[in-house]
Amino acid sequence: MEKRFGRFRGIYWQQVFLTTSTVLFTLLLLGALFFLLSFRYSRTQSVESLREMAEAVAAQAAPALEESQGSEAEEQLDRLLRFTASIQKNDYLISDAAGNCLCTTTGEFAQKLPEKLTEKLETEGENIRGVFLESESGARRFASGAPIRSRGGELLGFAIVMVPDASMDVIWRGFAGLYFMIAFVALLLALVAASVMSIRSVQPIRDMVRATRAYADGDFSVRMAETERRDEIGELAASFNRMADSMEQTERQRRDFIANISHELKTPMTTIAGYTDGILDGTIPPEEERPYLQIISDESRRLSRLVRRMLDVSQLQNMDPLRSGATFDLCESVRRVLISLEKKITDRDLDVDADIPDAPILVLGDRDLITQVVYNLTENAAKFARAGSRIYLGVETRESKALVTVRNEGDTIPPEEIPLLFERFHKSEKSRSKDKDGVGLGLYIVKTILAQHHEDIHVTSENGVTTFYFTLSIAQEKRRDA
Repeated sequence: MEKRFGRFRGIYWQQVFLTTSTVLFTLLLLGALFFLLSFRYSRTQSVESLREMAEAVAAQAAPALEESQGSEAEEQLDRLLRFTASIQKNDYLISDAAGNCLCTTTGEFAQKLPEKLTEKLETEGENIRGVFLESESGARRFASGAPIRSRGGELLGFAIVMVPDASMDVIWRGFAGLYFMIAFVALLLALVAASVMSIRSVQPIRDMVRATRAYADGDFSVRMAETERRDEIGELAASFNRMADSMEQTERQRRDFIANISHELKTPMTTIAGYTDGILDGTIPPEEERPYLQIISDESRRLSRLVRRMLDVSQLQNMDPLRSGATFDLCESVRRVLISLEKKITDRDLDVDADIPDAPILVLGDRDLITQVVYNLTENAAKFARAGSRIYLGVETRESKALVTVRNEGDTIPPEEIPLLFERFHKSEKSRSKDKDGVGLGLYIVKTILAQHHEDIHVTSENGVTTFYFTLSIAQEKRRDA
């Protein structure tokens, strides 16, 4: 029961109920005003028409009452009333000054007029604008009257025009019927429009509910189908699909990360466990233990570097190096990197072409993080450069940016592999043979640090020359713009 009635508490029924209630309330309010105004208008028009007709009959009857007496006067009045009744389909009555009926077109009201009416007309000289008359048989008429006076102003009698009570409201009933028909059509159209609009609004939400349930179950392939709409629902559907794409990519990266980290951890741990068991069970003779202990030590350090790099990545993703607005000399950081890598460069018999200005170049960012970027790039350049070749490390300014370039001579990186260089744990087949101690996180850390500085890094590799370059914002330019 709760589930059944719960459906009527949904957005669809709420919108339909709200729209229908608003339209219905508006129609009732307008109907009340319409009926009140139209009723008054129709009554006023009917009364005015009867009054004018009574005055016209009084004007025509005055000569007959003034010049004739007895049956001759009654005959003239009868002809007058019948002629008038043939033109205007109403009932008429003419009385003398005392209110006694002289002539009428209806026998039901051939009676003396009420004293209240005759006294009012006689003393105030006003015509009757609208009263209800009842016959002895209970018939009811709406009447309007006018006094009949001679040329000298003497009261001769009264002219009364009578119509059935119901006929007074014929026009008003016509208005009311038309209004009810229009109100019904308007309410029906409002109900249909509210239903259609509610369905258009609610259906995407229901699709989103189903999609979120699928996402909760790990299925990120569900997409919204409302992206062609040009309203807020279309924008929401497009944003929802972009969110789903991002979640799907994140989930894929998470799985790849777990697979990669499992692979990277598996190799050193298997090596360490295998050689350790060999030493413990005597498979490896004591006189041959030292080389294997050295392998165990190297793999342990490699495992430690891997864990440390993973922690570095986790910390970098939560940092905002630009928040403090710190500045440092980029040229000095680059020189320190060259000094720290001097032994590795010399061991590989490499020449260094350093193009670093003597004047300081102040940039915005974290000194240690940018130094790590330059170190990783220069170390990679030295590691993969052809022995006896040259590496280049340069710094220059371009408008409001400082450009850092690291170049080496070695194997050409295939174009399809360049976008993969900055992914976690990525190693090309050629680099695996040359970089046995690496964990595949160096360039990923570089990209992460630069992303935190709102910068990007670019790579080109042609004819054995590979170039990495990135930019940083110059502090003086930033302040001048501010």
